[in-house]
Amino acid sequence: MSTALRVTGIQKSFASNRVLHGIDFDLAAGEVTVLMGANGAGKSTLVKILSGVHAHDSGLMSLFGEPFAPATPSDAMEKGVVTVHQSINEGVVPDLDIASNLLLETLASGASGFWLNRSAMRSKAAELAKTVGLHASPDTPVHELSLADRQLVSIARAMAYEPRVLILDEPTSSLSAMEADRLFDLIDSLRAQGVAILYISHRMSDIKRLADRIVSMRDGKISGVFKDAPLNLSGAVNAMLGRVVDETIISANTGQVPAISLRGITLTPGTRPFDLTVTEGEVVAITGLVGSGKSALANVLFGLAQPVTGSMQLGQQDYRPRTPGDAIAAGVFLCPRDRTSNAIVPDFNLAHNLTLPFLRKYSRFSWLNQSSEQTHSESVIQQLSVVCQSAEDNIGTLSGGNQQKIVVGRWLAEPSNVLILDEPFQGVDIQARRDIGEQLRNSAEHRATIVLVSELDEALEVADRILVLAEHTLVGEHFNHDVDMDRLLAEVASANKVMASEVTGHHSHA
Repeated sequence: MSTALRVTGIQKSFASNRVLHGIDFDLAAGEVTVLMGANGAGKSTLVKILSGVHAHDSGLMSLFGEPFAPATPSDAMEKGVVTVHQSINEGVVPDLDIASNLLLETLASGASGFWLNRSAMRSKAAELAKTVGLHASPDTPVHELSLADRQLVSIARAMAYEPRVLILDEPTSSLSAMEADRLFDLIDSLRAQGVAILYISHRMSDIKRLADRIVSMRDGKISGVFKDAPLNLSGAVNAMLGRVVDETIISANTGQVPAISLRGITLTPGTRPFDLTVTEGEVVAITGLVGSGKSALANVLFGLAQPVTGSMQLGQQDYRPRTPGDAIAAGVFLCPRDRTSNAIVPDFNLAHNLTLPFLRKYSRFSWLNQSSEQTHSESVIQQLSVVCQSAEDNIGTLSGGNQQKIVVGRWLAEPSNVLILDEPFQGVDIQARRDIGEQLRNSAEHRATIVLVSELDEALEVADRILVLAEHTLVGEHFNHDVDMDRLLAEVASANKVMASEVTGHHSHA
């Protein structure tokens, strides 16, 4: 394999904080290199240097034997190095339609001429969208798309550059299994064409499917390179973390006191009603494919939407929140899925982001008690092992995984009756997932905890009970002890063939 991109001795500091300590690695043409690293290891900084967002302080880079030092992202893309960033908002312009997003650089350069040929634009955009399995009309504004479709727009936009080096940062985090399979087929095709691919992920299923080679990073350095078949996945994880990771073993609990009960709930018209009860001290994971109804259920519980039919009780009291404010007042909290759009305030520091929904608790006569806020914030940061300098850091300086810890920590740290977490492990590494899961279970005694996840290993690591949602109704239930994985996988993958009547046992309790 010829070398597409070579990185030698790359160093980068922000003020006195050195982030990269002499990075050396190669990307081979026609090969998928998976980059693994704990949150805060320096992966994002390295990617931003490769894609022209940041300049490196020292070291050399070459692209197919020629010196490579992109001054801007456009410069990198023109040279053939194209990046799909983890933050979807960095790859799309929400107020423009799909066609304009996919051909944005052509429009900005003026290459399309004085008059826009909308018909030709739509045709070209449709071709690009087809490569990633995006079926929405090219005239659809991006802000009207689901998170998954926005991700597909971002990936399709990258394809418009005919990349020689393609960098994909957690590209499947918002995709369904079917959409991820389409992406994998596209990657296979690009690999066969000789494109060098740098694939950043913590998902073992992605890594097993794609990797020709694995590079592990830790503390701003390359800590391991694994290229001999079969690839040593456990060795790569240990190199990433600097130690052996123990398996998480859950001792499943069943509570007795109902915390929240749903009866005859219909989330959308024409779907099968279902019942659900979650008890105090219980952690319930609800899994299912993208579009199965997980977020719709979260919206109903948090007052963002109303059920079509059915009733809810919080303890022994009727519960029907009309707004998120009603839900929070009743002690029902939601940690949302899309942290960039719905969870963090980019201009705030960590302390303000942690206490934002609960400022009254840290205020007296409309004055914020900064000492109290600081003490609380430092406690959360310590408990979740957030990598930062202090609670005064701007949240934008943190890696995506450490931002996710702040978002989850905000809701974990306050007492609640019901805590709902929508994809709380999205974009976090294995150790961060364990940190969050441990805190989630350790603090669960006096509340009901509902965790919405797409990955089954995440459900198995954290839950007392696992429920499967499909077509906006419950179709399966499993206690987290000797789980029948064949049945669980069948319910998730072939949900339309599994009838709700098959749910056994705890569905009277559930």
